[in-house]
Amino acid sequence: MAEGTKSSPEGGRFQFKVRGPQDFYGGLALIALAIFAIIASGELPGQHGFAFGPGTAPRMFATLLAVVGGLVALSGLFIDGPPIGHFALKGPAYVLTAILLFAGMIRGIDLQMIGIPLKIPALGLVLSTFVAFMVSIMGSTEMRWVESLIAAVAMTAFCVGLFVYLLGLPFQLWPL
Repeated sequence: MAEGTKSSPEGGRFQFKVRGPQDFYGGLALIALAIFAIIASGELPGQHGFAFGPGTAPRMFATLLAVVGGLVALSGLFIDGPPIGHFALKGPAYVLTAILLFAGMIRGIDLQMIGIPLKIPALGLVLSTFVAFMVSIMGSTEMRWVESLIAAVAMTAFCVGLFVYLLGLPFQLWPL
């Protein structure tokens, strides 16, 4: 090295400081979700050039999500923000369980494919929706039973009104 030239402590590499870790990593998570959605909708026809089809909306929303995620991540680089706190597993675990319960209850479950001679019939939209809402509400730290029951009944009635009566979708309402 020549005399008079100084080497930077970073070794000449570009480095950046994450000023808002919560925003930065949250933005990266949104971008990853958008990439997954774009890949998952890749087989759907539409939105290749000017051809619109079933794949148009998923790809457009995924692209919009990626752009918003990029903006959120950039804000984490340039604007001071809160650090990443602890991640609570209780809420997401209850919501995921509620989604899986809803899927199993609305369609029924045939456990013979895993070697258990048991078939649970479809329980219908009303019971499936009510149970899914109650299970997901249990993931909240602010849960009160009376409010939860009222909210679950109201959301179940809303779902039945919307999907069955307004949209005319052929859902089974009750167990057969």
